[in-house]
Amino acid sequence: MTLTSQSPQPWYKEFWPWMILGVLASSVIAGTTFLVLSITSYDGMVEDNYYKSGLAINQVIAQDRRATEMDMAAAVRVDDLTGDVNVDLSGEARPERLLLTLIFPTRDDRDQQLILEHVRDGHYVGQAPRQLEYRWYLQLAPDVESPEWRLQGEATFPSDNAFQMKAQVPDEG
Repeated sequence: MTLTSQSPQPWYKEFWPWMILGVLASSVIAGTTFLVLSITSYDGMVEDNYYKSGLAINQVIAQDRRATEMDMAAAVRVDDLTGDVNVDLSGEARPERLLLTLIFPTRDDRDQQLILEHVRDGHYVGQAPRQLEYRWYLQLAPDVESPEWRLQGEATFPSDNAFQMKAQVPDEG
């Protein structure tokens, strides 16, 4: 019987070290990718001062109640081509200017505020700075330091239909 002596293979020719190094390398690559994404994509949705926001909610609820008492409502139309904003306001109030706030649901850097001028009998006009797309939350209030009422709504652009805005008073209970 003859014995043949096999010399062991070098480590770099074996399967197991490369598999272990591959798992470690893929973990480092995935971790670095997620680190870069978390640093570069700030969402801006976290509130800094929760106490101050909690106190302000009472003022917002009072504005909604006042709009209900005044029987306020509005129809908002936005021309997709020109960006013209037309608002027909009904109810007791007829301020000289309105502030229309367009709130994008996920990115606060896309929020916009538009000033609407009173033209006649509850009709207001303004201009959007760019063509609107996707879903937005709308808030309409007089353009003063502390408005006494506000209306809220939701819109998906572009659209040929008017968007209805009304006071949304939260249920007490």
